[in-house]
Amino acid sequence: MPEQKPDKELIKDFKNGDIRGYNELVRRYQQQVYRVVRKIVLNHDDADDITQEVFIKVYSALKEFREESNVFTWLYRIATNYSINHIKRVKVKNTVSFEIVTEQVEYIEKKTDERMDDEQRRKILIEAIETLPAQQRAVFNLRYYEELSYDEISKIMEKSVGGVKANYFHAVKKLGEYLKGKVEPGF
Repeated sequence: MPEQKPDKELIKDFKNGDIRGYNELVRRYQQQVYRVVRKIVLNHDDADDITQEVFIKVYSALKEFREESNVFTWLYRIATNYSINHIKRVKVKNTVSFEIVTEQVEYIEKKTDERMDDEQRRKILIEAIETLPAQQRAVFNLRYYEELSYDEISKIMEKSVGGVKANYFHAVKKLGEYLKGKVEPGF
């Protein structure tokens, strides 16, 4: 099996007129971009459409890509921005903190073990995430599901690390409040 070309070489190939460089970047990153988008917009069809839009944008902007960041960060930034814009258009909300959400998920599992199955728990968590503002949802998903550092999220979202941490904290707090209300006795 031939060795994979580095991203920089694929970009150089594309800039020199070889579309195979772009095609390989799409193959390499399409699933990751889709996963990020899906975690933010929560709908398969919307995530699929947005992923396509992201790669259309990449095709038109790749010749001007200055390589100040790596391709992965650039793609995540585009995907996140498109997802946030989509959420704003349909007026859906976002964000949460890793530690608090983990505690809340464990709380749900403990309190609802006999009353709820995994699908019900997953549904409640998705409902909770849908209540978050777009920025908070994006930060929460990048941190909690993609396990990116605050630094990486800061670069992707072009926000300060402090702003990212604040979004995450507020998201987790909101998720915790929502989840506690759903698993109290009598649920």
